[in-house]
Amino acid sequence: MNGVLRYYSMYGHVEKLAEEIKKGASSVEGVEAQLWQVPETLPEEVLGKMSAPPKSDVPIITPSELAEADGFVFGFPTRFGMMAAQFKAFLDATGGLWKTQQLAGKPAGIFFSTGSQGGGQETTALTAITQLVHHGMIFVPIGYTFGAGMFEMEKVKGGSPYGAGTFAGDGSRKPTELELEQAFHQGKYIAAITKKLKGAA
Repeated sequence: MNGVLRYYSMYGHVEKLAEEIKKGASSVEGVEAQLWQVPETLPEEVLGKMSAPPKSDVPIITPSELAEADGFVFGFPTRFGMMAAQFKAFLDATGGLWKTQQLAGKPAGIFFSTGSQGGGQETTALTAITQLVHHGMIFVPIGYTFGAGMFEMEKVKGGSPYGAGTFAGDGSRKPTELELEQAFHQGKYIAAITKKLKGAA
């Protein structure tokens, strides 16, 4: 079974979560998880002014490659309570897949990074679900399956029932151990569901 973790990350926060989600998905027997990033739309000059680090060597995905996957976990940073434009631009290029409904019936999860606690951890997921709906994909939230970690009140923690998450702050804050554990859980959880759906087909 082939699962795709597709993400956009400017400062590395989403990429770090993606790596943990891949580990979680790969821990499910028979699941092959792959990391892909969507193309950057900003010119190098602008990225330099934003102090964005160089991109990793994770391969760039094309829309047609999505059809090969059995399930997805999509990750992106928040821009004003919605997914970053780079990710939206990629989804806007999936019209051919939409026309033929090649992604219909495939499970998909969402994870995210915001600058602050009120920065859109849930609105980003809510507004992203529309993309899944038009493709006929099945949204798989993590709900409260992460257990006690969902109720952590002593430490700052990103994520929600919609999916794993982190807070970037001014960029210096990195995903915490608890946030990474939640990401691992999400990968394992959605991989198990994808495997069940694939086996029942």
